[in-house]
Amino acid sequence: MYKIFKAKVIDNLPLNKKNYLLTIEPLDPISEPSPGQFYMVGTGNSFDPLLKRPFSYFRKTAQAIQFLYTVKGKGTAQMKALKPGDGMQVIGPLGTGYPKPPKGYIPLLIAGGIGIASLFSLAECFTKKPSLIYGSRCKDDLLILNELEKLGSELITCTDDCSFGREGMVTDVLTNFLDSPSSKGTSYMIYACGPKPMLAAISQIALDKHIKGYVSLEENMACGFGACLGCSVKTGKGYKRVCKEGPVFPIEDIVW
Repeated sequence: MYKIFKAKVIDNLPLNKKNYLLTIEPLDPISEPSPGQFYMVGTGNSFDPLLKRPFSYFRKTAQAIQFLYTVKGKGTAQMKALKPGDGMQVIGPLGTGYPKPPKGYIPLLIAGGIGIASLFSLAECFTKKPSLIYGSRCKDDLLILNELEKLGSELITCTDDCSFGREGMVTDVLTNFLDSPSSKGTSYMIYACGPKPMLAAISQIALDKHIKGYVSLEENMACGFGACLGCSVKTGKGYKRVCKEGPVFPIEDIVW
């Protein structure tokens, strides 16, 4: 059950020139989020921009919630200026999270760029750490690699410009992974988050290979709880709201 709550900034750590890790402490009791859910975060203390911004939570601890974000507009530029002790208003947790894989299925996580924020908490919850394919345009867009390595997952990185990890795009690495001898006979459950073109390509690969899975979509949102219909996407069952019925959808549902 979501709620509006006040929080204070604990840390706002720069990871590089454009990516940050924001840590906040809720000042009111809140519900525990499930991996894949998100929060609407007030980006500053002014009314410009008026609307809160949606962010998947990166990690939830007993005292704090962490968010990864990229500075790319007015709201996130204001977030960059937040300092320890600053207050903010937050709504959440919102949306639907990632379902657990059925018995006998092995989770395969696929992240593109800042999409790792949605999948990190999912990777944390598995007793047997899953394989994780993580790609980006360049090395600087691969975030929190040290934290990922601490999880103990099989981490496969790649960059479009071949500056780090394996050569090729995420879809190339995914195809090679699924076609490898070690993957033969394995029933995978895909969980993916990243840019829409990447998700569309992953979904087609999964459908062609008869692999089940889920994608987490990123859309502009005004309210975050289904009232404005501004984040609707086309599915095989009609239009669905990313903030309410999503952001996590079965791979086969989305009409790309």
